[in-house]
Amino acid sequence: MVGDQCVLSGDSSALLAQRSPKGALSCKMVLQAVGKVLRKSKAKPNGKKAPAEERKQYLESEYTKVRVVDLDLKELVVLPREIDLNEWLASNTTTFFNLINLQYSTISEFCTGDSCQAMTACSTIYFWYDEKGKKTKCTAPQYVDFVMSLVQKLVTDEDIFPTKYVHNVADAVLQGNFKVFVLYSYCVVHQGKEFPNAFDSVVKKICRYLFHVLAHIYWVHFKETVALELHGHLNTLYAHFIVFVREFSLVDPKETSIMDDLSEVLCTPLPAAQNHVTER
Repeated sequence: MVGDQCVLSGDSSALLAQRSPKGALSCKMVLQAVGKVLRKSKAKPNGKKAPAEERKQYLESEYTKVRVVDLDLKELVVLPREIDLNEWLASNTTTFFNLINLQYSTISEFCTGDSCQAMTACSTIYFWYDEKGKKTKCTAPQYVDFVMSLVQKLVTDEDIFPTKYVHNVADAVLQGNFKVFVLYSYCVVHQGKEFPNAFDSVVKKICRYLFHVLAHIYWVHFKETVALELHGHLNTLYAHFIVFVREFSLVDPKETSIMDDLSEVLCTPLPAAQNHVTER
């Protein structure tokens, strides 16, 4: 510690004074010198100016105001009285899986092993854990493939998701007919089997993985999404997903904190005059 180093005995002070032509350095002078160096290194790491915060294109108002529909998402995710909670979680989770999978497919040609050598979002690198708990660093397309394959396996397993779901909702929503999504969210037929006791844990696992995919799209592939004029769909999908997982506490807030700035913007209803609804 600097303070400990500055505590000198009387003999040591005398010896230092003999060795230094200008006498002994005081502790205050040493601390001032160290502080100066630390301030300099903090302001200019490696002798250069500190890098400016990365510009987030997806936060610019010209993009955040573009949605495909003007709905109160809070009302959309609330559990209807006549529907069982697990049925509601199952139908919505399956829908989000289809939609996020479809949204990713629109930019998948730009997400390659060369361009995305790790599954990243902000300064976070997501690692894949297999069934044995083995940690693996993989490319973004590999990670997304692992996610979609796992979720597909789960939602089609009638012992875990004992429902019969209408799957053509995704195509309709991508075409801009978001109201179809609202209707199909209720189209779940119970098959007579009971949901497993740990069903909510399965849903939480799926939602956490799906969030990783959405975060990667925004951080790495938003430019391509804008070029394809699909940012309105992405914004609406993301906002709906976040409102849903918050309503039922399906994803740890610490997990989604890297996108809190976007969530705050998109989950707040726009004034009617600013809401640019995209109809296609």
